[in-house]
Amino acid sequence: MSSLVPEGWSNSPLQDICFFQEGPGLRIWQYRDSGTKFINIRCIQGGDINTSVAQHLSDEEVKEKYSHFLLNEGDYVLSSSGTIGRLALVKKHHLPLLLNTSVIRFRSIDETRLDGLFLRHFLQSKQFFDKISEQSQGSAQVNFGPTHLKVLDALLPPLPEQKKIASILTSVDEVIENTQKQIDKLQDLKKATMNELLTKGIGHTEFKDSELGRIPKSWEVTNLKDILKSIVDCEHKTAPYIEKSNFLVVRTSNVRDGRLLYEDMKFTTKDGFIEWTKRSVPTEIDILFTREAPAGESCLVPSNVKVCLGQRMVLLKTDSDKTNANFLSNYLQSELVKKFIYRMSIGTTVSRINIEDINRIPMPIVPIREQESIASIIESLDNQTVQMTLRLGKFQSLKKSLMQDLLTGKVRVTVN
Repeated sequence: MSSLVPEGWSNSPLQDICFFQEGPGLRIWQYRDSGTKFINIRCIQGGDINTSVAQHLSDEEVKEKYSHFLLNEGDYVLSSSGTIGRLALVKKHHLPLLLNTSVIRFRSIDETRLDGLFLRHFLQSKQFFDKISEQSQGSAQVNFGPTHLKVLDALLPPLPEQKKIASILTSVDEVIENTQKQIDKLQDLKKATMNELLTKGIGHTEFKDSELGRIPKSWEVTNLKDILKSIVDCEHKTAPYIEKSNFLVVRTSNVRDGRLLYEDMKFTTKDGFIEWTKRSVPTEIDILFTREAPAGESCLVPSNVKVCLGQRMVLLKTDSDKTNANFLSNYLQSELVKKFIYRMSIGTTVSRINIEDINRIPMPIVPIREQESIASIIESLDNQTVQMTLRLGKFQSLKKSLMQDLLTGKVRVTVN
């Protein structure tokens, strides 16, 4: 046997052990307001199927033309174009559900040769996607279909070993899923806590009506411009980009949910940084704010980082005598501010807000000590989320490593 195939394992043509089928190419003119739902890539979310965002075909048309594309309980569906690799198991409560193009369903032909759970992990493996990428070479975009799958082989251990490997990987999946649920709960708790504290404060018993709703009697409402030192606009031109440097160019895509995202960060030269910060150098108590695409995303400037503004960005310069920067950052992420920005954006094709409207964002006047206490409570929830996210990353790395070892036979499992 080849040294590439572990002892006792076999290379089997995928089509000999697995049924796969891509959906038909449905057209917009076929869509209906009710009938049989059909799956799109957007329906596959976080390892599950969200049928609430599915569209419909008439029951009559499905019965006449597409009944052989109706999904079955136990099928795996995998996105095969655009965002490839989204995988989910079809469950009874998802049905009836029709397959669509750019989504392929899989199921084992013979469970005595290919374990269903092992198939799930194989479809998520690096080996599978490496083979798909090889088949898609020369394409402008990686995608695949039955033509590619028909020439693929699957490296299979004996069935008992398949089951053991699947059991190990599924256990890790369960830990990952439970950890993600805890993160989701913390994020929901933070959102609820923010909405409560940013309107009700701490320890107040008397309240009054305001444009923000019911707020403590001792609070007042002003505009954002009245509690800032200034709002600094971007240069309205693109800074010179270089491959890597210590000078970051923050664009609207880099600011989401109160965080600065580094994955797609651009960099500039020292001279570019000096030119693009001549109005003001961002500091760690200032806030980065997006005016467009989308409007209203914000985050604090991280400490020990040199940033300048990309286009459609503004810098909110905080006044430490009037506001706590963490409090303000959280307030700008609240539902109150999001609703204000939404109202300002109505009638436009793109979510945008101008500096005049940013100036007019309603802002509660809260004593500094109370701002600090509110910010501290929210920060503790953020810290828990960060720790849980780090834990999630470790489990995800563990699974990736295990998949590489177990699905190639590099590490063999003991079967009792």
